[in-house]
Order: sequence, then C-alpha cells, then structure tokens
Amino acid sequence: MSVAVIDSVALRCQSLSSRRIAVMGRWEPGARERLERAALELYVERGFEQATVAEITNRAGLTERTFFRHFADKREVLFSGQAEMLEICVNAIVGAPEAVAPLDAVAEALRAVSAPLEERRERSQRRQTVIAANAALQERELLKLASLASAVADALRRRGVTEPTASLCAEAGLAIFKVAYERWIGEPGGRTLADVIQDSLDHLKAATAG
Repeated sequence: MSVAVIDSVALRCQSLSSRRIAVMGRWEPGARERLERAALELYVERGFEQATVAEITNRAGLTERTFFRHFADKREVLFSGQAEMLEICVNAIVGAPEAVAPLDAVAEALRAVSAPLEERRERSQRRQTVIAANAALQERELLKLASLASAVADALRRRGVTEPTASLCAEAGLAIFKVAYERWIGEPGGRTLADVIQDSLDHLKAATAG
C-alpha cells in the first residue's frame, strides 16, 4: 500500500474519530444542566423575551434538538420540576405522624421541598431575577403556587382535616413559603431555606397567638 493511500486512510479515520467525539460531546451526561445554566445566564443578560433557543444551545455547546428533548419551550427551563415538587409536598403531608397539627404538617412539607432548592441556591436566585423582570412569568409563577396550595389542601383532606381548616392551612403554608423564599433569596450565603421557613412559621404563630 502506498504512502499516499495510508495517509488518506489515516486522515479519514481521524475525521471519523473527530465526528464521534463531537457527537459524544452533544450527548454527554449533564446536557440538561448545561442547557439550564446557559438559558438562565442569557435570560439575565438579555432578558427572557430576547434570548433565543439557538443562543441557548450555542452557549451550551448542544443542539436545538437536544434542547427540545429536555424542555418543551423557553419557559419550561424556569418551571420544570413542578410535578416533583408537588409530589414531595403531598408525600410529606400524608406521611406525617397522625398527632402532628395540620399547619405543622404543611410546614414539614415545605421544609422537604426546600432541600432540592437549597442545593441549587444560585440557580434559584437567577430564576427569581428573571421572573421578577417579566409580568407573564410572574403570572405563571402564581399559577404554580396556586397548584401547590391546591395539592396541599388535598393532602390535608386525605389526612382527615375538614374544611375550611384544610384550605386555610394550605393558603397559610403558601404565604409562609412565598415570604420565606423571598427572604432566603435576599440573604445570599445566609441561613438555609428550611430555617427561614421555620422562622416565618414562628412569626405567624406568634402573630395569631398574641
């Protein structure tokens, strides 16, 4: 075999190898996290409406096809995980000891939800910045919280809590979470979200008792 043929085969193999590496790069584990990180960076830098899926995938080093495999649209980057959040809440309330008061069961559920948020504090802060700057996203956030309150009330009724106590405790829990979350976001590097939730609950109990 001539030197020219050998060189040609070698170059062809090298090209195929490069293509395989490029494909592997697009499919490597962590694609969802890379897309999410790139999207949040662009949403903060350029605004949610201005950032495009093409820009997100380009920054993440992935394809648009990969983006839509993980997210239905740009908004889903901000609101994915809602089903898991509801499941954590419901399981915590339903599984709480029978002697636990309804509002305390709700608070325990909120602390359970805080764990995954705590692990991604910087992501939570960027997400809040993006939502606060966009009225449509704020409406979507309110709908998400309303779904959470409805699921909590349902879980309380499954524990045998009657109305209007179930709905009142669910709405109170929602208020506790909203206030605690905003306080936590505003305290970078400070207390854990679970601690702030407990502190907010204590303040509410003190107000209603006094």
